[in-house]
Amino acid sequence: MPLVTIDVIKDVFTPKQKQDLIAKVTHAMVEVEGESLRGVTWVRINEFEGGDWAIDGKALRASDVHALAAGVAA
Repeated sequence: MPLVTIDVIKDVFTPKQKQDLIAKVTHAMVEVEGESLRGVTWVRINEFEGGDWAIDGKALRASDVHALAAGVAA
């Protein structure tokens, strides 16, 4: 039974985007493991509060990630 955990900063992804992540990651696992494991492939999304996640010693918030996605320096 595959278990895939995706860690994200809270409020970065919409509910629709999270559903898309779950569906696409499940599909990828089934392509590797086989269709018989679809029903037992678990995908979970952990959300961390802004500021509880850091890169290069700098805390990130959802607004920082949105700025990076838009091509603007955070």
